[in-house]
Amino acid sequence: MARSVGAHEVVRVGGFLDEVRTLTDGRGVDLVIDPVGGERFPDSLRALRHGGGRLLVLGFAGRGIPTVKVNRLLLTNTSVLGVGMDEYWRQDPEAARVYWHELWPLLKSGRLDPPISSVFPLEQASAALKHLDQREALGRTLLQVRI
Repeated sequence: MARSVGAHEVVRVGGFLDEVRTLTDGRGVDLVIDPVGGERFPDSLRALRHGGGRLLVLGFAGRGIPTVKVNRLLLTNTSVLGVGMDEYWRQDPEAARVYWHELWPLLKSGRLDPPISSVFPLEQASAALKHLDQREALGRTLLQVRI
């Protein structure tokens, strides 16, 4: 699925650090987007290229909040950035309107087409949460609130 939406390379979770190193000839990657945290976080940091690699923290689906030893960031010239959209919108409510104004034409035209894994009626919200918790989603899981 990742390739069908434009990924050049795909690595599996198990052993991803070694695979990233192989694919990049040991250089590492420019960007890691990490919604999981937990025990995978250290390898996500290690996968970054020295001199500008960035790790975006989106959440903690791995049920553990990792810590960062900042000396590693200093020695590798890498960065970790928290991306908490709820707080961002709270701090700047107008930004949501501006971004949505830019995104809507892309969605409407199909240029931006996020993959949808499943659609659940609102009455099956608990099933949707279970679907997510069991990591069965390959794309967005939606709740249908209107018919």
